[in-house]
Amino acid sequence: MEELRDPYPSRRISKPYVAPRTEPVIHAHDAARRTGPLDDAQLDRFERDGFLFIPELFPANDVRALRARLDRLCREGRDSEAEEIIREPENDEVRSIFAVHESDDLFARLADDPRLADAARQILGSDVYVHQSRINYKPAFAGTGFFWHSDFETWHCEDGMPRMRAVSMSILLTDNTPHNGPLMLIPGSHRHFVGCVGETPEDNHRTSLRRQVIGTPDTESLKWLAERGGISAPLGPCGSVLIFDCNTIHGSADNISPDPRSNVFMVFNSVENRLRAPYAAPAPRPWYLASRPRNDEAAAQAA
Repeated sequence: MEELRDPYPSRRISKPYVAPRTEPVIHAHDAARRTGPLDDAQLDRFERDGFLFIPELFPANDVRALRARLDRLCREGRDSEAEEIIREPENDEVRSIFAVHESDDLFARLADDPRLADAARQILGSDVYVHQSRINYKPAFAGTGFFWHSDFETWHCEDGMPRMRAVSMSILLTDNTPHNGPLMLIPGSHRHFVGCVGETPEDNHRTSLRRQVIGTPDTESLKWLAERGGISAPLGPCGSVLIFDCNTIHGSADNISPDPRSNVFMVFNSVENRLRAPYAAPAPRPWYLASRPRNDEAAAQAA
């Protein structure tokens, strides 16, 4: 039986730490590694840096359709009280909409698109499912940023994701420029886990999705990682895709430019990495933040 100890202690610790990653980045081997849309050079780059940027993977007509749907959902979300809709911290503008692959047919088809799903299978070495989907809006002049963080730290502590066997895909629906708050990543940071200090409050997601405080790395750890890897901000036109490992440290600044920045995220998790009870939170986060079968959700709630 697999040992149930926490392999990545965080939040329930007295001081932060940085520990080397002990599991693979590319989980597929030999023939399976070559079965998919990514070539060897792309896989090597992903393994080295923890992310891969593919310019203009989606053509203009796909982007137009996705952008039109994104704009419609934003308009409808302004007057909605649905929990899946997250507001900006300083006002009621829509910041994010979660579980769009569950509620919208176009985004459901995007989740099944082989340009994304097959690349996820190739990296994770197994079949996959959508752990989380979301639209991120960053309107001109008003879009606030996201502080540095590892998604895995949150998914591990608050969702019960046991291992680093998930991958995020960000499809750019507007151009990423140096001025509109592009996503920044620390190359190589996926090879270390940063344990964070600070207990997870009950229903932490109600505030953390607007402005994250709990589960953010300390500045000394961030400085140590950035001194070794630097900081990269992949820039490119809409239709490009940024693929990044679940443990890659990333964040973004406010958008004070006149140009909006919007994207849609699809997070794929290995079917061999199913969620358990949270490792460092009072209860699992809601379904729209972390997909799990109903029987898995009941078991996690009872644990």
